[in-house]
Amino acid sequence: MRRLYVLMPDAESCKRMVDEIEATGIPEHHLHVLASLAQRLEGLPEASVWQKTEIAHSIAWGVGLGGVAGLVGGVLTVVFPPAGLVLGGGALLAGVAAGAGLGGAISAILGSHEHSHTLDRFRREISAGRLLLMVDAPRRRVDEIRQMILRHHPEAEIEVMVAKGRDSGH
Repeated sequence: MRRLYVLMPDAESCKRMVDEIEATGIPEHHLHVLASLAQRLEGLPEASVWQKTEIAHSIAWGVGLGGVAGLVGGVLTVVFPPAGLVLGGGALLAGVAAGAGLGGAISAILGSHEHSHTLDRFRREISAGRLLLMVDAPRRRVDEIRQMILRHHPEAEIEVMVAKGRDSGH
């Protein structure tokens, strides 16, 4: 998947663009709109915490680092068992699972409070009243969607990036 970032001039033109993109078969859950707090997004698919924050990135890092820490803890527990207990591979698996779960949970809490740095480049425009439309589209359809947007808004600046955790090669 690729994510297209498009700044739209107002809510009405954004609604028309969302309707047209949906008509091409892109489902609403692949469309996300971000606006300033002063704007109402009635009838538009509002960006969720997953698009507005670093939560997904944080969870991935937390699970990975927590799993490694759990593995180290599990190895230490097997090598130096407490109170003469005999532990095996189950202790390693339990350590990895516990570390990954705890790391993922803590990172999710922290990441949900950190704004998405990808969106920093759009903050000034959003504060000025424009809306940011994010479209997650299969790689093979990016040019088609891009051309459709430009037909209606030739002034549109469209950035395309890999949608985090979603590049399936389509």
